[in-house]
Amino acid sequence: MGFTFTLLLALALFHIALGASVGQDSRIRYDNYSVYKVKYASLGQRNLLRQLAEDRDNFRLWHEAKDELHLMISPYGLPEFQAEVLKANVSAEIFIPNVQELIDVETAENSRASSDDFGWKKYNSLAEIEAWLDDILARYPVVTEGFVLGTSYEGRTIRGLKISYKSGNPGVFIESNIHAREWITSATATWLINQFLTSEDPLVRTLAESHDWYIVPVLNVDGFVYTHEKDRMWRKTRQPSDISACVGVDPNRNYDSHWMENDGASSNPCAEDYGGPHAFSEPEIQAMSDFVGSIKEKLNVMLAFHSYSQLLLSPYGHTKEEYPENFDDLMEVAKAYGDAVEAFPYGTVYRYGSAAGILYPASGATNDWAYNEQGIEISYTIEFRDTGRYGFILPPVHIVPNAEEALIGITALLDKCKTLGYLELKYDL
Repeated sequence: MGFTFTLLLALALFHIALGASVGQDSRIRYDNYSVYKVKYASLGQRNLLRQLAEDRDNFRLWHEAKDELHLMISPYGLPEFQAEVLKANVSAEIFIPNVQELIDVETAENSRASSDDFGWKKYNSLAEIEAWLDDILARYPVVTEGFVLGTSYEGRTIRGLKISYKSGNPGVFIESNIHAREWITSATATWLINQFLTSEDPLVRTLAESHDWYIVPVLNVDGFVYTHEKDRMWRKTRQPSDISACVGVDPNRNYDSHWMENDGASSNPCAEDYGGPHAFSEPEIQAMSDFVGSIKEKLNVMLAFHSYSQLLLSPYGHTKEEYPENFDDLMEVAKAYGDAVEAFPYGTVYRYGSAAGILYPASGATNDWAYNEQGIEISYTIEFRDTGRYGFILPPVHIVPNAEEALIGITALLDKCKTLGYLELKYDL
């Protein structure tokens, strides 16, 4: 069966409070919440397990692939989990015994690294990222330009940075932190910005100066702030629902591209992958659509940063029965990324394939929308480190290694794109 439940039941009976608790600083705590990897073989087994996630107080879906789920479980949810695992006849393995311990370690490391200087030994807050962007714009006025996507539900400005060393470059757009809890994404995005502006490495200089970069470090600004101030494990936006007490929409299911098709998103407002009441219901996603639509003729590549799983995912996400016309090229480009990262000293392995083929149906996502609706033929979701040891709570010591892997991977990706002819100008200067 993969594990026994004696210890699990003892843990469950030991704890006296249902759901996550609130600490003295008003942050939600996840003491003795555990994360399990559950292997399944059939759609029926999957559906039984996914039903658990409807009880958001006790179960949260962290990750789903073709044959496994990662579930975060409260201490009081363990008996029900035991029953469902037995009922579904699947195997389960614990890989995070106490989520709060990881959060506490992350918080302590962030505190030790705190200083007046912006850096990548810790995860920075939205205010720190924005102050750093202001400094970047002041120090590099010739090659940088700030842009604004729009305004979030709670009234925050969604900011981006363009880096351009010369006219006539192909355009690369990087979307980051669309899911609030995936802090490694904005850390990687800001590290890349710094490298593009300051590195003296000849390969980095060529990469930086041969492309126009449009980088949005934090798209889901409201959710990101909420993860820093209230709930580290929050995923969605922060717009209230008209039909439920549950808050927020999965912004990566809210684009108007095959929205809500093929069970690629949930219609339950409490679900982590809730697609929203309608496509573009979230102002953050509408703003992203409007901005990218206004410059799409300048864009050759769309990269959406996520965590975790170490994957490179191409369209389509809404179906695994069909593939893009240039799917072979997309796989060749993805292989270049994966090979380069694996050959790097850390030896990190990335798998690649279509989103629906390698994971599960996910409709209304950035990579499908960019490919289908904006005509950006090279479009990927990149799922960063790791494969589950830490999940979303990747220790800050991983920031620079992950970012280095992203840099070497993107370099190889764009080199292959150039070889295949995808970096030709799409507009007249």
